[in-house]
Amino acid sequence: MTDDQRSQMESHDDRQGSGSQAPEMHTSLLHELVGYLRQERSELREQWARRITDAQLLGAMTGQEIFTEVTAVYDNYVTALETGSVESLQAYARDLSERIIPRGVETDEVLGIVLLLRDVLARALVERYRDQPDVLDQVFDAYEPAANRIAVTVGVSFVDERERVIREQQESIRELSTPVLQVRDRLLILPIIGVLDTQRARQLTEQLLAAIQDNRARVVVIDITGVATIDVTVANHLVQTVEAARLMGATAIITGLSSRIAQTLVDLGVDLSMMRTVGDLQGGLEVALALLGEDVVGGVVPPRDPTT
Repeated sequence: MTDDQRSQMESHDDRQGSGSQAPEMHTSLLHELVGYLRQERSELREQWARRITDAQLLGAMTGQEIFTEVTAVYDNYVTALETGSVESLQAYARDLSERIIPRGVETDEVLGIVLLLRDVLARALVERYRDQPDVLDQVFDAYEPAANRIAVTVGVSFVDERERVIREQQESIRELSTPVLQVRDRLLILPIIGVLDTQRARQLTEQLLAAIQDNRARVVVIDITGVATIDVTVANHLVQTVEAARLMGATAIITGLSSRIAQTLVDLGVDLSMMRTVGDLQGGLEVALALLGEDVVGGVVPPRDPTT
């Protein structure tokens, strides 16, 4: 969720919240309905739990777990109604999200249970004030803006946490899929497999430069045999990676260029003057060892001597 989207939602909530706090009558009624919701806590909480089960929400959780969370959310919800502050509810929503997202609970389920609670409480208020229609209108004038703000707060907290988890997972996947390997002293290999997008290409460069510095590498073989296609932005980034490696004192060799990627690079007019390319990984290693002043025996890279 972008900062602009979040700001718009918060501004919308502030406009709603300000209207609910203006009349003293609304404040008095809000305290009255909060007292009623606390008095009927057990019954309303059980109604809500049944509605969640009937709607087949939170299927990844046991019935006892659902009831425990229902109790905590209900209490936080009513407190937020009473105080007008959503900080405690927001903190609980983040904590809840951290616990249930890894278990496969989806965003629509969380929003669904919050909306079910709003509906359960609204029905209870209708029942409570059914003989006082004028008062009921005033009660909803006080209740609805606060309830809407609470629903938005819980939804935003869950979405934020879910996006954080997704970013961490993507980062872990990228780190696993772009390992920089030390073959022998001063020689590194970077095998790239899968989709090479702009973000991954940028991370690739950062990892490679750090490895060059840590291992004092003089030659780097970048193998892209496992990359099906690249666009002009990624191609130019690859050229920049080669140039950055050169500035770090290492020669970069690109291996595994498919005919399709080679044609794409030509069609896109990418500057290839700074790139050293070899057909396959074995050939790249032979060139790398030659640059390091070492011999290749029978076309096979000699094993690294641990004593050197």
